[in-house]
Parts: sequence; structure tokens; C-alpha cells
Amino acid sequence: MSLPNFLIIGAAKAGTTALYHYLNQHPQVYMSPEKETNFFAFEGQEVHFSGPGDEKMSEYTIATLEGYKEQFEDASNEVAIGEASPWYLYSDRAAENIHRHVPHAKLIVVLRNPVDRAFSSYLHLARDGRERLTFEEGLSLEEKRIAQGWEYIWHYRRAGLYATQVERFLSLFHREQMRFYLYDDLEADPVRFLSDIYEFLNLDTSFMVNTSLRPNTSGLPKNRLLGRLLLRPNPLKATVKLLTPKQFRYNLGQRINQRLLEKPSLSQETRQKLLSGYRDDISSLQDLVGLDLSTWFEAQPSTPAR
Repeated sequence: MSLPNFLIIGAAKAGTTALYHYLNQHPQVYMSPEKETNFFAFEGQEVHFSGPGDEKMSEYTIATLEGYKEQFEDASNEVAIGEASPWYLYSDRAAENIHRHVPHAKLIVVLRNPVDRAFSSYLHLARDGRERLTFEEGLSLEEKRIAQGWEYIWHYRRAGLYATQVERFLSLFHREQMRFYLYDDLEADPVRFLSDIYEFLNLDTSFMVNTSLRPNTSGLPKNRLLGRLLLRPNPLKATVKLLTPKQFRYNLGQRINQRLLEKPSLSQETRQKLLSGYRDDISSLQDLVGLDLSTWFEAQPSTPAR
């Protein structure tokens, strides 16, 4: 039975969901049917988080090797067999577990301006009705929430300290096994971005993926009533889930998000305050990954909040 030979390991809110769905279209790629198995982050653990709505992560996380292997039992002659779990980069256990089980796997890392990433996590939770506070209030409570065992997505600021996260992987894997990308490049030219990944994974680079749907968009509903009806758990959504195919629900959900959500702006005061705390980490990260991160120091967001 196969295990993956490549992994998309993060960062969270940096396009991992989009890459999962784009790569899943390629005929030479097999992606795990469960997106975000989280296996290497929680192998052998009982997964339990205490924040609002955190039980969902416990429900879909696969913590046993047997269960994880089942995700790949339908793989056949595909060139690339993979999965995408955006918390592998942030997890302090995932690098060692990946190295133990699939030491020769290729690893894809997409990095996003940490300020924009933090705000996008907030918007994701606010969209789903889980975060009821302002972004600034959430930041002030972050360490308390972490101490209380809230899920990783609530770690707005801390999850963007990438340098230590990247070092964990570089200490175990050959540099040639890892490919680092910038989220801005995925947003600007997804076809070119994917072509480079195809080359990295030894795939047919001429295959054209449909990138018209941008998965997992974050934002706040333009209409609160419609937002509660279409975006948050309720009996109507539960009924639709039972009666419609998974791919249809997914496509419909993405189109609803694109039409229903709007992207509020982050205040310059909050942006500058967060950025000042990230400057040293960004400088260290730039040396580690060999990418130009100078735009991350700018006062304006480099990409819209998704």
C-alpha cells in the first residue's frame, strides 16, 4: 500500500486548499480524498481542542497509521501521490514524523506575508461565525487561548513566525527535497506557479488546470442573514449535504463565497504593530529560503485578504 511521495505542508491560509484542488485535476496526481488529514502533526494522539467550533478538526483528523494508509489505497500508477495539511509547517512534531515515515518525500511550502496571513485566519473564523471579537481583541487574547488549548487557526500571530518552522524541516530534509514558494506568486499567475510544481514533481508540464474557482476564500458576509443561512451550520445546509454529491457542494460553496463575501481592510496601526514583531523573523527566513521578502516590509498588503 502506498504512502505519499509529496506533501503540501503549509503555511495555513497560504493557498494550500487551492493547490490541493488544482493538483487533484492533474491525471498524473493522486491526492488523498480527505484534505487535511493532519496525520503527521497528531500521529498517535487524541485530538481535542477547546475553542469554538474546534471539534471539527478532531472529527476529520486521522491519527493512526492504518487510517492514514487507507487514504492512499486507491492510488495506482500515478507519478505523484500526495496530500495537503497546512499545519504541518507549524506543528512541532510533523517534521520528525514525516522524516520517519516518508523520508524521501518532496515537500512544498507556500509562504505568505505573516501579517496578511494572520488577518486571513481571523476572517476565516469570523466568516464561519466562530470568532465574535475584533481582530485586535483576538490578538490580545491569543496567548490565553493557546494556553487553554484552542486550535492552531486561532494562533493568529504565532503561526506566522516561519523561520523556526522552516529550520525544523531543513534540519531533517535535503534542501533539494523542499521547494519554497510565495503566495503572492500563486495569486498573480497560478498557471506559471503550477508549472513549476509540475516540474518539481516530474509531471507533464503541458497539462492545463482550471483555476477559475479560487478555493477557501475568507471574508465577511455582505449580508448577515444570508451569511448565517449559507455559511454557518444549520439544518438546511445539513440537508443539502446529504442530498448532493461532494464535488457539486464544493463548487457551489466556492461560488457562493466569491459572491457573498467582502474583504475588509486591516488598520494601518495594527498592521505596523504586527509587522514590527515580525521583522527579525522575516530577515532570518529570507536567508533560509533564498527568496526576496522585501515586499513584506511594506505598509500596504501585498495581496487581498483571502
